[in-house]
Amino acid sequence: MRTLKAYEKNRWELFMGKVAKLKREIKRNRQLYWMFLPVLIYFLIFHYGAMYGSIIAFMDYKPATGFFHSDWVGLKHFIRFFQDPYFGRLLKNTLTISCSSILFGMPATIILALLLNEIRNAKFKRVVQTVTYLPHFISLIVICGMIKEFVSADGLITLILSHLGIVENQNLLMVPEYYKPIHVISQIWQTMGWDSIIYLSALAGIDQEQYEAADLDGAGRFAKMRYITLPSIMPTISVMLIMRVGNVMSVGYEKVILLYNTTTYESADVFSSYIYRMGLSGSYPQFSYTTAIGLVQSVINIALVIITNQISKKLKGSSLW
Repeated sequence: MRTLKAYEKNRWELFMGKVAKLKREIKRNRQLYWMFLPVLIYFLIFHYGAMYGSIIAFMDYKPATGFFHSDWVGLKHFIRFFQDPYFGRLLKNTLTISCSSILFGMPATIILALLLNEIRNAKFKRVVQTVTYLPHFISLIVICGMIKEFVSADGLITLILSHLGIVENQNLLMVPEYYKPIHVISQIWQTMGWDSIIYLSALAGIDQEQYEAADLDGAGRFAKMRYITLPSIMPTISVMLIMRVGNVMSVGYEKVILLYNTTTYESADVFSSYIYRMGLSGSYPQFSYTTAIGLVQSVINIALVIITNQISKKLKGSSLW
């Protein structure tokens, strides 16, 4: 009994010591914590607080009756979604667009960062960075308007491709099989420059003595890139890959609904656009059904993050946790 009391006392003293240490830390860096407070409040309200609304996936929710008076239906909406005739199409389109963006987008971003890192002319480097960053800051509506103009029957891209004999002279967005390449390529164009910043930061942290030693050994640029640069930024690449895989099921609906039409539903419709169409744009919004679909997306994304993280930890020794 005396030993148990001593153990509890030690635990309490240890806890109070940690509390006192936290108080000193907050007092010493109070300006930083005040700056962080709005971000914390935002996430608590709009991310964690909003998770309470997920319970309507298990109800026949009606706004008039509210959370507490709607009928509880269990897994009804999940079963309905898995039996939906559009489920296979939605899954295929979502995975194809996401995986293609990762497969082609990440290498393009890494190559851009490596090329920018090799530029020695500072003025030219700033110009290239500005040009590649610019699409990130342009409104998505403007971007989609530009895409529609470029791939219209008399658009610049259509004329070039038709002149080369690759496509017929027509509106490419009206052809289902062309939608995915247009979406993926334009997505890479939008995000490649901005996403390269994280890799440039990782490149800036590489020990320059390694390059000096490689110069003494007579290594060329490509040899240094292969044996020094790429291995040094591999942990960053692994973490970014895990984060990208964690969003495989979350293709944004905004760009899809701005570009697709009735003729391209077959190849353009994804989970998020289906949720928008069924949950908000219809004459009878199906809040519970679309919440169930969103919950399925989230669960799959979390599972993919955990699996990818474990694989990365075993293969490369780098992971999110």
